[in-house]
Amino acid sequence: MNKAEDDGTVAKRLAMLRPYIDGEAPLTKVAAAAGVPLRTARRWIARIRKGGPAALERKQRADAGDRRLDADLVELIEGLALTSPRLSIATIHRRVCKFAADRGLRPPSYASVHSIVGEIDPATLTLAHEGEASFRDRYELIHRHRAERPNAIWQADHTQLDILILDANGTEVRPWLTTVIDDYSRAVAGYMVFLGSPSALNTSLALRQAIWRKPQTDWPVCGIPDLLHVDHGADFTSIHLDQAAADLRFQIIYSAVARPQGRGKVERLFGTINMELLPELPGHLCRGKPATAPRLSLPELDAAVGAFIVGNYNTRKHSAIGAAPIEAWRGQGWLPRLPDDLEVLDTLLVMVARPRVIRRDGIHFEGLRFLNPTFAAYVGEAVTIRYDPRDMGEIRVFYRNAFLCRAVNAEHADRSVTLKDVQTARAAYRRKVRQEIKQKRGRVTDLLPAPPAPIFAPPTPKPEAQLPARRRLRIYAEDK
Repeated sequence: MNKAEDDGTVAKRLAMLRPYIDGEAPLTKVAAAAGVPLRTARRWIARIRKGGPAALERKQRADAGDRRLDADLVELIEGLALTSPRLSIATIHRRVCKFAADRGLRPPSYASVHSIVGEIDPATLTLAHEGEASFRDRYELIHRHRAERPNAIWQADHTQLDILILDANGTEVRPWLTTVIDDYSRAVAGYMVFLGSPSALNTSLALRQAIWRKPQTDWPVCGIPDLLHVDHGADFTSIHLDQAAADLRFQIIYSAVARPQGRGKVERLFGTINMELLPELPGHLCRGKPATAPRLSLPELDAAVGAFIVGNYNTRKHSAIGAAPIEAWRGQGWLPRLPDDLEVLDTLLVMVARPRVIRRDGIHFEGLRFLNPTFAAYVGEAVTIRYDPRDMGEIRVFYRNAFLCRAVNAEHADRSVTLKDVQTARAAYRRKVRQEIKQKRGRVTDLLPAPPAPIFAPPTPKPEAQLPARRRLRIYAEDK
């Protein structure tokens, strides 16, 4: 019994004896009312007179806490409790009793076995039965850190949202979310809602939004981080992302395999979105089934997530830091480190490269046709296009690893390529080709000497062929 239990016992006994001590009732009535034998009550009164109220504490046995079982039995019980797979207390008790009977020892009771097993350190049991991963996640010492300033450390991760939406074909699908969060302020710097498996592209798009200035004035988070903590999955460990990090001069830190503890802040954000935002939307999954019929499209879900992040999560007080993430990120005012321009950032991050061939009517991609007058000089040439999946209004075209031009799709862009633009490009291309032909022919004349002119001489008539003399018909003998 611990000290708190002893104190409670003394208080109860004193309260029970108080009427007798104060002279309000005889001891017999007090003992009968409390259901305590009269001899016990008299013994308690004797203790109080001798040693005061403290003497009412229960006396501990001299051998309290000492095992009266054979040491070998105790070690056997502890060893069986740590075997894998886990054994029940009843199984351990049966095996130990058999062992004790074989050696003539006093067998332990079931309660004794249960007590010995219960005193084993839970961390030891976890490591023995569940392995190192469970032991590490529950009992291994971790270091909780917070960045010293905004944009010093960012965290990025993916999660599959607990909601069903409708894709372009009207099929119910479960979307994914990628977020980038600032470690110091907990402010969300960028996000990406998408369908399909996570990829380096989705990470790059979320990182592009996080780094560049936002069009929303109430979402000022931007800049290049010093460190980016990411998962060790293939969607993060891409050569392209490493190259972008080198060019933008920030370091990528990969968490250990199957150890998400380093990304706890972004995991908490996922939980907030799943618990606060998604239950208010149609198609929310509850116990694996949609609570309401899915109706949202991907752009509509994207807008809902963005509104929640900008208007709710970033602006309300965060319990861990005691301030709103946006206010913590702004601080006393500072200038984030930014790329030179958006074109440079797109070249580094928005690099969804696809090989294509320029046709006479432009570049065909994803069922769309992209056109630029520059194509007139490159019909039939193989090029590489790069595009932003969230903006199919234009693509960037690279020829032999060099930027060539931007091509637009008239159906998804603000500007279009007119027939006059195409005709002008055709005429310019023909003039360019004719000029190149003229120049190349001129170089031939410059480099090779002209052949000498032939001297004029009358043609020599061919001699007539000499026909053999015809023999005349001999009429007479004297004819020769």
